[in-house]
Amino acid sequence: MPTFAHKPRAMRLLFIVALLIPSFFRLNAQHQLLQSGPMVGYAEMLEVALWVQTKAPAEVQIAYWDLQKPKDTLLTDPVQTQKNTAFTAKLIADRVQPGQQYGYRLYINNQPVSLPYPTQFQTIPLWQWRTDPPNFTLATGSCAYVNDPPYDRPGTPYGGDYQIFNAILDKRPDFMLWLGDNIYLRESDFNSRTGVLYRNTHTRSLPELQPLLASVHHYAIWDDHDFGPNDSDASYPFKDWTLEAFKLFWANPSFGVNDQKGITTFFRWSDIDFFLLDNRYFRTANNRKTGEAQILGKTQIEWLISALVNSRAPFKIVAVGGQVLNSAPVFENFSANRHYTERDYLLQRIEEEKIKGVVFLTGDRHHTELSKLVNKAGNTVYDLTVSPLTSGAARTTPDEPNIYRVAGTFINQRNFATLQFSGPRTSRSLTIRVFDSNGVELWAKEIKAGE
Repeated sequence: MPTFAHKPRAMRLLFIVALLIPSFFRLNAQHQLLQSGPMVGYAEMLEVALWVQTKAPAEVQIAYWDLQKPKDTLLTDPVQTQKNTAFTAKLIADRVQPGQQYGYRLYINNQPVSLPYPTQFQTIPLWQWRTDPPNFTLATGSCAYVNDPPYDRPGTPYGGDYQIFNAILDKRPDFMLWLGDNIYLRESDFNSRTGVLYRNTHTRSLPELQPLLASVHHYAIWDDHDFGPNDSDASYPFKDWTLEAFKLFWANPSFGVNDQKGITTFFRWSDIDFFLLDNRYFRTANNRKTGEAQILGKTQIEWLISALVNSRAPFKIVAVGGQVLNSAPVFENFSANRHYTERDYLLQRIEEEKIKGVVFLTGDRHHTELSKLVNKAGNTVYDLTVSPLTSGAARTTPDEPNIYRVAGTFINQRNFATLQFSGPRTSRSLTIRVFDSNGVELWAKEIKAGE
């Protein structure tokens, strides 16, 4: 009998193809099970969170390796995705070392999933007492509407310019901080857990978003449209469904402080502290005439003030859904309705405690601008509003009476921003750049620590 080597070439090829076909279909089947992600979540020195969503029950696992030692592959614990958690999974890479770059690969049902874009993450460097703090860049923005014709309002689609996510990736940020309205719940979604999970799944599955998710770390807050209906507040009866969904779809380091519910959390990147606030879960109705008006609530504010006082960061970034400094009492600004009393209290506490380097990052308004307030203690407070990403731009004009607006920073189109932190430990600076949806720079401003 002729050996394999002596068989005719055509027969040998057919034999090889016959062996490969089952493997091809197994690999393709696992790729077809992938709904969205993988996404890189929070990073620390000794662990990193990764997230993925499948279309059906499946076992998911991440293999990862130090890019300097690619042969030393490590594995996360496997996780079984389930329908009752929207087939989402969080996997923890807990065998990492500080200040390293890692490659990773997703496995579904023990089969590798091949993706046509880089899949990488990093860990936070251990720089303290050793070097100057590492420079880094973050991307930020708010209001990401993804069209869904069966459930959208008739007429011109509200969402668009999804190439913005590729433009963000092209800037090579270390992480992205989403400033709320990261999804837009529709009328079909408000009153059922099924609708809430569907809307999160639909938005997260946008093809243009996947490369950005896979190699840039992601943190998020929410605002009214991912919390509930437009201008929603603590009275929204299904807020625990949207809170559950937020926890399922984002990989923040924690959710809620001081035994409160909500999404409040904190993280540090290099020498910069980030305070992520919840402006919805405790909010009183905008038009309520009686009772105490609040957006953040006393418990959350007191936690924030204590944390700001305790922070030694040259810049203290406070992310919250609505504009804080804008003096125009319109829409859902902190200056509007009766909520201005809480705004005044918050700014007064920052002044009294002589807290330096506070920069609010805000969204919601569907326009971008930088506001600047110098308080009586001589310290400058900034509010950078960045909006919208893919939603429609607002009809707001530079004539809106915001007395704190920095001239030349008002933008009324789809856009995003990057914040670059650089310089030696004793002389850090923040450079803000705002870009249109194609990545073309619209304006830039540098702020020195201590200004």
